[in-house]
Parts: sequence; C-alpha cells; structure tokens
Amino acid sequence: MIRWSMRTLFTFFIPKFFTPNGDGVNDNFDLKGIEFYQTSQVSIFDRYGKLLKFSKNAAFSWDGLFAGKLLETDDYWYVVEINSQQFRGHFTLKR
Repeated sequence: MIRWSMRTLFTFFIPKFFTPNGDGVNDNFDLKGIEFYQTSQVSIFDRYGKLLKFSKNAAFSWDGLFAGKLLETDDYWYVVEINSQQFRGHFTLKR
C-alpha cells in the first residue's frame, strides 16, 4: 500500500518599512505572497489603534494614505490573519 500526502506551502513577506516618496522603490507597503492564501485579512492601525486600512482575501498594498491624506512618518501596526493564524507587528512609514 502506498500512501501519498501533498501539502502546498506558501510564504509571504512583511516589510519593516516603506517610503512613499514617488521614487519607485518601496513606495507601497506590500505584503508579497499573501494573494496565494484563500483566507486572509490584513488590518493596519496607527499608534492609537485607529483602523487605517483593511483588506480581506486579496493581494495587499497600502500607499500611506488615509481618507485621501498623506500620513506622517511614524510607526504603524499590522494584524495579518491567514488560515486562522495571526501575525502581529509594526513597521515604519518614512517620508
């Protein structure tokens, strides 16, 4: 008897900073690879816990805007949920 098991493993990348200055390098906070997961949620918060961006079951990219306004250089926090696992951390927006 032969048993066959196959698991698909995806990875995703969360950057530590981004610089939305229009130079074409790190202009967006992109979570590379998250689009391969069927069930995902991404939330971005400011230091006071205000929700700035939310996305569900899609590729994720954030340009550092909230309500059409540029946000300041600061640290921001993320919560990423993928297939019932949660990842929390922070990153820096540098202008």
